[in-house]
Amino acid sequence: MDAVECIKTRMSIRKFRPEPVPKEVLMDVFDTAKWSPSYKNTQPWEAVIVSGAKKDELSKRLVEVFEKGEKPKPDIPEPESWPSHIDLRIRELFRKRSEKFGVDFSEPAYIKKAKIANFRFYGAPHGIFLFQDASLPLWSLFDMGLFAHGLMLAAHANGLGTVPQAFLTDYSNVVKEFLGIPESKRLVLGISIGYPDLADKANSFRTGRVDINEIVKWVE
Repeated sequence: MDAVECIKTRMSIRKFRPEPVPKEVLMDVFDTAKWSPSYKNTQPWEAVIVSGAKKDELSKRLVEVFEKGEKPKPDIPEPESWPSHIDLRIRELFRKRSEKFGVDFSEPAYIKKAKIANFRFYGAPHGIFLFQDASLPLWSLFDMGLFAHGLMLAAHANGLGTVPQAFLTDYSNVVKEFLGIPESKRLVLGISIGYPDLADKANSFRTGRVDINEIVKWVE
């Protein structure tokens, strides 16, 4: 597919087929994503792919600490508040998702279920964790975003589905210990990846976007 189609048709996938993706396909996705731009060509991204029994074991550990009620300790704190116009977009998203699936997304029981689904990688055969050196300045987080987007677009172009997951960073200490990653690294993002199950209702919802005039200002 061409670049415009790839950008416009990519979506977050929350139900995957179980079959694993060939290693060479995943490596090709990363080989494409490595061409993402970065400040002074610093290329601050590092990635770990976890699959098979190891992925299942990590899922089990994450669910266990969550169900024990341990307080999340992400390397990048979750936002505590949003500007009003952005908060409105979030509320509108939840409203539309609730209408689509007949579920109140604010209910504690559903929130718990959703977090467990995250920790189980939505059934994807592979999980990706993106790291960078914790000594890097905040500017490098922008580069990580560029890399993550490039990675997800490259995956989509190869017939794969992805979903970026902040929840997978909630227990960064557990993830780093399990993967043998030193504390000197910052866990930035988790991504589930695999072949999308497009027949599943979970993948029938598409988010909208605001009108272009809301975000672009011309000065002439």
